[in-house]
Amino acid sequence: MSTLSIGVRRAEASDANGITAVHDAAWRYAYEGLIPAQELNRMIARRGAAWWERAIRRGTGVLVLDVAGTVAGYATFGPNRARDLPQKGEVYELYLMPEYQGVGLGTRLFLAARRELARYGCDTAVVWALADNEPACRFYRNAGGRRVARSTERFGRSILTKLAFAWPRASSA
Repeated sequence: MSTLSIGVRRAEASDANGITAVHDAAWRYAYEGLIPAQELNRMIARRGAAWWERAIRRGTGVLVLDVAGTVAGYATFGPNRARDLPQKGEVYELYLMPEYQGVGLGTRLFLAARRELARYGCDTAVVWALADNEPACRFYRNAGGRRVARSTERFGRSILTKLAFAWPRASSA
């Protein structure tokens, strides 16, 4: 019998290529048809391995989902960027390779990000998702998130609605 190791850990600079692969595949899977193709391709191209390596070396909060030595997902987190929301922390991104979605690994990664936020004194958290990205919105609702705000973001000529989901205490995750 073989054993498959699955864990969540802080990203290391050597994870940059793996995170880049997840970013590319997950963003295409989530946003093709929602974000205009030219804008989506531009956004993905900006986040190559060198970008991720610099972010990790600068101390950006990045966790990776490690499945048998392969980066299968990542989360980024830090202080809440929306000044009009009271939550202290924010999970900026949470993405998994499409083949790892729907089996509970996203929840595992999300809870780890919230625990990291709590370690840094951010006992409340917020996440933004595009309103038309129903799988993401459903994920955050199922994780106990309460919709607390609505905003828009411009992608080229398109203006898309995004929703904020909030959790009152990270320790209840």
